[in-house]
Amino acid sequence: MRRALLILTTIALMLPPTVLLAQSPSPEVKKTAKADEATRPSGDGAGQTMKDSWITTKTKMALTTDGRTKARHISVETQGATVMLRGKVSSAEERAAAEHIARGISGVGAVSNALQVVPDDQRKTVDQKDDGIETAIRERLMHDAQLKDAAIKVRSDNSVVTLRGKVSDPKAKSRASDVVRGVPGVKSVRNELGLKG
Repeated sequence: MRRALLILTTIALMLPPTVLLAQSPSPEVKKTAKADEATRPSGDGAGQTMKDSWITTKTKMALTTDGRTKARHISVETQGATVMLRGKVSSAEERAAAEHIARGISGVGAVSNALQVVPDDQRKTVDQKDDGIETAIRERLMHDAQLKDAAIKVRSDNSVVTLRGKVSDPKAKSRASDVVRGVPGVKSVRNELGLKG
């Protein structure tokens, strides 16, 4: 491996500068390529899914290495270049820092910040309450005739409930919000359910 690398480096050093310059695109070509990317529809195919996965990975790494945030408490997802931050942070400063970090990642189009501020001394109590809310919601969804077969993911952060997944029609999406609002302790509902295509 080292030998092959040494040979390639030697060959590159032996080439005249004009050959090397011919290999790299001119600034005009780079600008055109960026303009094409900006005007190209994002789509939702495999390419976009891979790009979203890469954005999520870069965001998680940045949150981990930045001393202003406790990344283990922050959930990161990306959909269509929009980064969604969920979880509990200990201060408004940490919440703002997480959003700032996510906005600074290359390829991010927008940031949806649903982080809830929960001081460290209250976290255990809030986590227990959130666990109870999630359990109650799942039970209600399982016993609801319209929603029992839907694959709905439930997350509660300081009593703010997020619903994700896909349902059969707009009525089912609306019904899911109604069911969740009826659970004691729920402050608000973020209904991110999509429709099955």
